[in-house]
Amino acid sequence: MDFTIWKAIILGIVQGATEFLPVSSSGHLVLFQSLFGLKEGALTFDVFLHFGTLIAIIIAFWTDIKKMLLFKKSHRHLIYMILIGIIPTGIIGISFKDLFEQFFQSVFIVGYMLLLTGVLLWTSESFAKGDRTLKEMNTIDALIIGFAQGLAIIPGISRSGSTIVAGYFRGLNRDLAARYSFLVALPVIFGATLLEVKDILEGGGGDVSLINIIAGTLAAVISGYVAIRFLLKIIREKSLKPFAYYCWFIGIIIIISQII
Repeated sequence: MDFTIWKAIILGIVQGATEFLPVSSSGHLVLFQSLFGLKEGALTFDVFLHFGTLIAIIIAFWTDIKKMLLFKKSHRHLIYMILIGIIPTGIIGISFKDLFEQFFQSVFIVGYMLLLTGVLLWTSESFAKGDRTLKEMNTIDALIIGFAQGLAIIPGISRSGSTIVAGYFRGLNRDLAARYSFLVALPVIFGATLLEVKDILEGGGGDVSLINIIAGTLAAVISGYVAIRFLLKIIREKSLKPFAYYCWFIGIIIIISQII
């Protein structure tokens, strides 16, 4: 496999940035791996890219995470909401695992799902008028956002985009919708990483060199952290509509490229 350090860095940047920007990380990775001819044999590399995004979340939200680990009273409700939120995500991921794995083989599906993500982002401002705080967040809110996160396993549907829009739909304020979206992703990404480690132990992790793994992981950490800070600023001050234009543009290009 012709897998250079520059390809590793590019994939790391793509993973880190698109994991948190509302443009679908899985969709972009399917696209870039297809362009690079990386169909199989890079499980270890994928694991470390996900590990890099975990580190990015931990760095960006260390204050919240530390208080949750210490089980501070101020963050106990947030812990409960996160635990509830990952239930539908886990059920969807386990129940439809085989179907979702088939989706990852089709670049066509990525294109169409990016168009759908664009629609979600375009309509998001219609719902972004809520002012509910964490104290007012309830079980139904967490379940709906967790369900949206579960559907985002489909490549091309943005995890951050769908969960933030779901939070808007439930009337959460902008900061809470974004904050919860990132924090509820932490156990999900961690669980997905563990499953990939299991696959490596059972079938091998491919032939990617250590230097490429390190380069890709560092790129994912840095780009992921920058993407988180950037999106939080956008959510507080502006609209998600520009991301809708991007998703539509990339989705159309992908579909046309598969037809021609």
